[in-house]
Amino acid sequence: MPDAAPPRHRLTAEETARRLGVKVETVYAYVSRGLLGSVRAADGRTSLFAPDDVDALARRAARGRRRDASARTFGDVATALTLIDDDELYYRGLPVSRLIREHRFEAVAVFLWTESLDADARFETDPVAAAVARAAVSALPARARVIDRLRVAVASAAAADPLRYGTDLEAVTATGAGILAVMVEALPAADAPAAESAGEPPSLAARLWPRLTARPATAPALAALDAALILTADHGLAASTTAARIAASVRADPYAVVQAGLGAVDGPHHGLASALAFRVLAEAHASGDPVAAVAERLRARIPVPGFGHEAGVYPHGDVRARELLLLLREIPEARDVLDTVDGLTRAVSRRPALRPNVDLALAALALSCGMPADAGEAVFAVGRTAGWIAHALEEYEAPPHRFRPRGTYVGRRPA
Repeated sequence: MPDAAPPRHRLTAEETARRLGVKVETVYAYVSRGLLGSVRAADGRTSLFAPDDVDALARRAARGRRRDASARTFGDVATALTLIDDDELYYRGLPVSRLIREHRFEAVAVFLWTESLDADARFETDPVAAAVARAAVSALPARARVIDRLRVAVASAAAADPLRYGTDLEAVTATGAGILAVMVEALPAADAPAAESAGEPPSLAARLWPRLTARPATAPALAALDAALILTADHGLAASTTAARIAASVRADPYAVVQAGLGAVDGPHHGLASALAFRVLAEAHASGDPVAAVAERLRARIPVPGFGHEAGVYPHGDVRARELLLLLREIPEARDVLDTVDGLTRAVSRRPALRPNVDLALAALALSCGMPADAGEAVFAVGRTAGWIAHALEEYEAPPHRFRPRGTYVGRRPA
């Protein structure tokens, strides 16, 4: 069908190339591929192009570039937070093996958020948010898991915070600190004695301790719990962190970002793995036969929880497990449990790629300190929340809605 556009309104090949941002040769390639229509000019030699057709082609090309950029961004996200290199884990260039010995969890969380190490950082609880969260959590059945309680606590606190939508640094760090405090204080208490001396503001680890165990906290045990929170704060773009970043990319508020992370962490191959490791460790410890505990799972073709194929990440073993198990050796009550850990490690030593990972170390912490099987889940979720907030802050500075992988349809074609 002939084009109705009058000749005087048509574009020359040179004008079309400038409008599309390509070479003249590319314009003619578009014509040969059927992507762009043309008509002969009055001289019979040159081609002319309808402006509407050129603009439509430009829009299609722009959409394609955006789709390509989204696919590339999804696979390669620039972050300045965490580096895993040479068997060490670094937060903003500082090794966690140093951070756990020199700083409390709150200081490291603020460091991830702001690049500043504040030794005096304390996370205060908003009384209204805490009351709403406690009431919601207390309404859950007794069999509710710790992850269930944490999700309800965060959702309830969000509903009590009408100013939760700010995404600037000051607003997000204040909200993040409040979320962490509410997560801890909404959990039901196990009636443990106070973990820190009177007059000193309690650390988050000290407030978490009586919600995980009824045993009195010793200084080495509390140091191990604080270190566990730091060691689990971030580990690059794990599944839950990617989920949190996707939420932040569409400018979800920090509570919603944490909820996205908690949803993804609730799986046996992620945050719940420590509970599975706890069962194996507790079974081996009670029986005194770690080899039998491993053999039973090998016969059933079940992977041994707490031991991961970390060769591609940590050639000589998970640094988080190594550091936490070292700190547990300072706790006298942990010695028998650590002997069991050593026994399990020897039992799987025929497979060199299997070494203790952070899930087994969290299980050892829980079993040594009289905590329930899901205590490691609580530690992991609370610790990782600091990392999710840090990643959200990075994502809030990036172009919005940039996570858009391209799907490949493999279903039935339309008739």
